[in-house]
Amino acid sequence: MENDKAPKLRTVNKSVSAFPLNEFPKEFPYLLGKELIYLLASKGKPELEGSEWENIFANCIGADWKPSNVGLDDVVMGNTAWGAKTVKATNPSTQKKVRLISGRNSPNYSFGERSDQGADAQLIGKLVLEIWNERVSSIREKYKHLRTIVLLKSNDLSEVVVFEFDTIRYDHELYNWEWNKNNNLVGTHKQTGEHCFTWQPHGSQFTIIEDVPAKSLVIKIKQPPILDKVKILTALGFDNTWITIIHKND
Repeated sequence: MENDKAPKLRTVNKSVSAFPLNEFPKEFPYLLGKELIYLLASKGKPELEGSEWENIFANCIGADWKPSNVGLDDVVMGNTAWGAKTVKATNPSTQKKVRLISGRNSPNYSFGERSDQGADAQLIGKLVLEIWNERVSSIREKYKHLRTIVLLKSNDLSEVVVFEFDTIRYDHELYNWEWNKNNNLVGTHKQTGEHCFTWQPHGSQFTIIEDVPAKSLVIKIKQPPILDKVKILTALGFDNTWITIIHKND
């Protein structure tokens, strides 16, 4: 007997991400808060930059930290990879948009195309996005899920906002490009007029402007006392025999 129905399959190979977007593991906020408090207590100053944030985020979710030249897959867990960014903000919890420095995209290097202010803005914008898109595609060949994890931080690190979004390719036909008064290339969305990208010909720096999602994690911490250097060294049992001095003569 003929049957035009599709067959029922017992198993379907679905690629499930490490966790749903912006739904961090239950202990994540406490682990991150603990890391921030230790950093402040041990450093004595609120300094937290890219590579350190990558490592902290990886530790907090139980992922692997694998610093990447591309910068899109610095943290890896199974079939999910993250690029990590830090951004300063006076009031992180009220910030609506962030500017994310997203690599150096040089049309001159990649395409041999002149890319100063005398060049066609639409062409250069298209090439800048093509370079970005190629990077994203190359990482997506290895990881089904590709995201960007952002730490929006106050100047003293007492308040941070954490959020992630899917790292995507951009269709150049959706954007207009023009040179601004600072001689930088600005990309705006054709329908909304929203500022989406900035590209600087000097240094080829590419910046993506992202909305801070309503579903973000806000963490506030109590400022810890700074650890006493002498007490720490004493607790470690330090003495001068730990140090070897070598005098080199030219």
